[in-house]
Amino acid sequence: MKTLTDKIFGSCRFHFDDIVAIRRDIHMYPETEFNVHRTADIVANQLKKLELQVKTGIGKTGVVGDLEVSGATKRIALRADMDALPMQELRNSPYKSRIDGKAHMCGHDAHTAMLIGAAKVISQLKFELKTNVRFIFQPSEEKFPGGAPAMIKDGVLDGVDQIYGLHVWPLLESGQFAICPGPAFGQPDVFEIEIRGKGGHAAFPHLATDPIVVGSQFVSMLQSITSRNVDGLESVVISVTQFHGGTADNVIPQTVKLSGTVRTLKKEVQVKVRQRIEEMLVGITSAHGATYNFSYQEGYPVTYNHERCVTEVLAVAETLVDAKEIFYPYSPILGGEDFGYYSQKIPA
Repeated sequence: MKTLTDKIFGSCRFHFDDIVAIRRDIHMYPETEFNVHRTADIVANQLKKLELQVKTGIGKTGVVGDLEVSGATKRIALRADMDALPMQELRNSPYKSRIDGKAHMCGHDAHTAMLIGAAKVISQLKFELKTNVRFIFQPSEEKFPGGAPAMIKDGVLDGVDQIYGLHVWPLLESGQFAICPGPAFGQPDVFEIEIRGKGGHAAFPHLATDPIVVGSQFVSMLQSITSRNVDGLESVVISVTQFHGGTADNVIPQTVKLSGTVRTLKKEVQVKVRQRIEEMLVGITSAHGATYNFSYQEGYPVTYNHERCVTEVLAVAETLVDAKEIFYPYSPILGGEDFGYYSQKIPA
């Protein structure tokens, strides 16, 4: 007699080619932010074939499919994100992006296809289940404020006891699992700074207040926050990713603009870093006779993996692969994920 695991693997093998084809189709026609209409149509049509209760237009362009199990009183949710990135795909493959300036380079095409596949497999095993299952396909994970808040506002978590998601990861081989207890993804904040000096001719810098010099010193000073103001055992990254100023090689500009990101796992660390950034700005600009504007936008909340959910996922992984293919506990990652909004509401 086949075990449930045997049936799952058999169903996966049966649907494998179809899921590969769906993933490659989505990859060729990437869509960004909430504008995932084609992808959402593919999802909805696939779910309707499984006789799920399908709702579209959730969180603007999200899709939800409910599998109702007779006698079940609990419900778990499985979530995938559908959006691509606004970037060019450079590699050549038969399923390369055909949309200029858009590409699935973060794996959301795989996430979407994988969850469609999971819906197919789980639906076939409906009569062996004891829990209702909600399949959530979400738009706009990549663009702040994210698609999760809109999905939550439209009731996607109503009646859900636990929610699970996963992310493909290029540092792991196919068939391996990485499970991170507690904080798993960081809070990705962004900042923008304008430093205002006094412009002038490059031959007479003593008559100007050079904002490039001020900005350069500020960028160097920033890294002392991580090494001297934050406990060395805490996780924090400060990266300046843009520095713009000047239009001519013989003119000291009036202003420069900088922007970047702060990544943290703990609120108290985030608060301290934000405070120190502005304190440094005050000090460096006043020392040079410059002024500044500073804006700071808090990003997605930390994605937190709850103990009970981690325990259950680990137990399932151990039934599927050898222990050597499971990386637990896996280290947190300072990338951001709007799945954090779900984990603030229910066990995840």
